[in-house]
Amino acid sequence: MNGYFQLITMPTSTGIRVYEPTDGGETLKYDDVKEYLDERKVSYKPAILNEAITEATGEIVVLNDNSCFPERESYKLTISRDRMEASVFFYAPSENAEYMNPQEFLNDLASRNIVYGIDQEAIFAYFSHREYCKEIVIARGTKVREGSNAKIDLQFNANLHAKPAMREDGSVDYFNLNIINHVHKGEELAILTPEDPGDAGSNIYGEVLRPHPVKPKKLVAGKNTYLSDDGLILYADTDGHVTVRDGKVTVSNVIQFENVDVATGNINYDGSVEVKGTVAAGFSIKAGANIHVKGAVEGASLTAGNDIILERGINGTGKGEIKAGGNIVTKFIENAKVSAKGSITSESILHSNVSAGTEIRVSGKKGFIAGGRVTARDKIIAKDLGSDMGATTIIEVGADPSIKVRIRELQKAIYDSTKRLENIRPTVEAVTKRLRSGSRLSAEQTRQAQQLITQNKILTSQIDKNSKELEELQQKLADSKEAYVVVEGTAYPGITIHIGDQQTTIKLESTYCRYELRDGKIKTGPI
Repeated sequence: MNGYFQLITMPTSTGIRVYEPTDGGETLKYDDVKEYLDERKVSYKPAILNEAITEATGEIVVLNDNSCFPERESYKLTISRDRMEASVFFYAPSENAEYMNPQEFLNDLASRNIVYGIDQEAIFAYFSHREYCKEIVIARGTKVREGSNAKIDLQFNANLHAKPAMREDGSVDYFNLNIINHVHKGEELAILTPEDPGDAGSNIYGEVLRPHPVKPKKLVAGKNTYLSDDGLILYADTDGHVTVRDGKVTVSNVIQFENVDVATGNINYDGSVEVKGTVAAGFSIKAGANIHVKGAVEGASLTAGNDIILERGINGTGKGEIKAGGNIVTKFIENAKVSAKGSITSESILHSNVSAGTEIRVSGKKGFIAGGRVTARDKIIAKDLGSDMGATTIIEVGADPSIKVRIRELQKAIYDSTKRLENIRPTVEAVTKRLRSGSRLSAEQTRQAQQLITQNKILTSQIDKNSKELEELQQKLADSKEAYVVVEGTAYPGITIHIGDQQTTIKLESTYCRYELRDGKIKTGPI
């Protein structure tokens, strides 16, 4: 056992006995004895006390010439900062003084509101075989077990991109694009792992500790799919092409037409549309998945939920419009309005308004952009920009300049809300503390407290919402700094280039160059 001490009360003096450790126990520490004596206002000379502790002979060492009252068996209680553990350090009673019994000790813990995780085995082990001046853990809380969000594992690649290969002669191969996710009836499409809410914990005061909230999910059956009885597996109900649309997994069949013209009228189909011939001017195709046109598109309107492939390109004659929820691959774009949430690949763009959510690549034999406005979030890569005929051409990459204005608005809103929250939080905490202690509030105090608590929740919610939007916008702004324009051939004078909130007009012909933001300005350099 550890070394320990015992206070000795005598008629005209007070002394101490110090016992050395046995069986490998720890030596008594000077500070433990000092704390005990100081707390009970027993005077001593440090040198004499230190000598008594160091020698530990078990003999009485006189500390002072004053007699004190006998001290019962007692203990020092230590609570961990996280309120998850309580330990005690027992002191021996004075010679012939009273001992503490187990029930008295348990009642004492209850009076201190220590009610959870009490280790009765450790407590009764102490009272069966007392070991003084030793740290004994007598209560432990239960830690929170954090849960996990639900997750859905798709059993197919939901991010296929059309990437045409370049032939040896410089033309582009639009036939082998691998943009179809083929599935068969009965095939698994998605597997749901439900959320795990975790387990609540408790500290030694019996206060419940909740795990962080988790996000649930559920599988939703889209067209031509069905769920298992337990809702955890999604299956294909037919052969076809599988995609994700608006959070739902959908299996689409492909419908084919020779041509889209007066014989068919406008086309509106949930799945994919394939046209072997041409799409005549004035007609439209709307497809929930892909559109693949092998012939020419003239002044028509095409809208697809996913990718659009035009093997012969589009001459919009100022009326044609192409919209894709995914990527667009086309032979050429002329006098048309074209937009894609993903990328756009073409051999040439002439006098058109073209925008892409990611990038635009113009390559092949021609590889030029001349006239119109061409916009992409990440990058634009072309062989030639503009022409020696001086066609007005605007090239834009990067984030919208309005993002910076919104960022400043959000930063001010977060600062103002945080200030207001800091002003009311002390009052809310004080009221909460009074309520927990059982104090009663007047009707007016209750009304004011409810208003403050409601305001606290509203401000906290506003700060969280604005902070999330601010983080997203700052990421967009950071992304815009990485945006660039690459010219693999010639950039002609008169071209206007926008990157983020900066712009420049090319005054001299440049070749094999790259335009990007450096030090807040658009600068050019070699590829």
